[in-house]
Amino acid sequence: MKVTIREVANYLDQEITIGAWLANKRSSGKIAFLQLRDGTGFIQGVVVKNEVPEEVFAKAKSITQESSLYVTATVRKDERSPLGYELAVKDIEIIHEATDYPITPKEHGTEFLMDHRHLWLRSRKQHAIMKIRNEIIRATYEFFNKEGFVKVDPPILTGSAPEGTTELFHTKYFDEDAYLSQSGQLYMEAAAMALGKVFSFGPTFRAEKSKTRKHLIEFWMIEPEMAFYTQEDNLRVQEEYVSFIVQSVLENCQLELNTLERDTSKLENIKAPFPRISYDDAIKLLHEKGFDDIEWGDDFGAPHETAIAESFDKPVFIMNYPVGIKPFYMQPHPDRDDVVLCADLIAPEGYGEIIGGSERIHDPELLKQRMEEHKLPAENYKWYLDLRKYGSVPHSGFGLGLERTVAWISGVDHIRETIPFPRLLNRLYP
Repeated sequence: MKVTIREVANYLDQEITIGAWLANKRSSGKIAFLQLRDGTGFIQGVVVKNEVPEEVFAKAKSITQESSLYVTATVRKDERSPLGYELAVKDIEIIHEATDYPITPKEHGTEFLMDHRHLWLRSRKQHAIMKIRNEIIRATYEFFNKEGFVKVDPPILTGSAPEGTTELFHTKYFDEDAYLSQSGQLYMEAAAMALGKVFSFGPTFRAEKSKTRKHLIEFWMIEPEMAFYTQEDNLRVQEEYVSFIVQSVLENCQLELNTLERDTSKLENIKAPFPRISYDDAIKLLHEKGFDDIEWGDDFGAPHETAIAESFDKPVFIMNYPVGIKPFYMQPHPDRDDVVLCADLIAPEGYGEIIGGSERIHDPELLKQRMEEHKLPAENYKWYLDLRKYGSVPHSGFGLGLERTVAWISGVDHIRETIPFPRLLNRLYP
């Protein structure tokens, strides 16, 4: 019976066949230990010389790393195995024998591993990160479907910048200028006016020449928008959503978290509600921590976000930023004209901002004024103004960066490991 490693628990003491690759092996004179992987997981196969035909043991001794094979074996319990099971191998059929596999169990430099990203993905750690990424995506769909949201796909090619920035990838759309999307938000606002509560999940692009461990050129965003939702409603959805995906990973990815040696006690505490701090108080807190260089009106960098997060054991909302450092579409604070109704959610343990969100301006005249202040061409945004012209309502939304969230929940140091094929300032290969 052909099964996967993920399914072996259902076949205790039964004979099965698994299609697998040889991740690693070790052997003594009379026994060989094969570390097998099949995409669903890793398991050890044990080949005992006096229990198999001579040619089977010879294959076990000679087979090379990353060769593909069919293994016929009996499933048995093994308390020492992370999986809880191992295979007593009876037969081996080699499908393809790999030679000179470049990634060996020794240490390799980062650039070497990135040049071989297509192969590095096969390793235990990278496999675990991708499984956690997949669980976050699965839980995202479950959460928003459960909450009555509709999935909408905004365009990737756009005629203008959602946030008025110059950090865009320009291309030609026949005889017009076009850009790779840096956010689907404006289109999601249109969708919310039609469908009420919507969310998107797709790639976004930033031509930001940054080399930090928290930046990618191409990354994936989850962007919900909600009609008739205030910023307070918006914050509640954010903290419930983040709590849900963290608890889903804890429940369904324990093996992967163990592989990554993640301290799960820090994740077990991630449950709504989350603490909140105003931008004003965040500036005061930074001054108390010795950051004398930052002034009211400045945006926060990574060291500032880390210092603020250190005061809390959960993600923390920094609320109500100055008008001058936020995009044109954010709703002003009802009691102050110098700040807007927005919040950034800062992850613990130095992982920085994972969500940015706000209540959106719903007054057509104020939005038009903001667009003029930001020198945005009216002809490109006529359709966006139409949303306020025909039945405008208060509405709110946010964007969560998937890769930063994967990095935080997985506990990995660099965002480049959280996406299958990262696009970085100096990397477009493989």
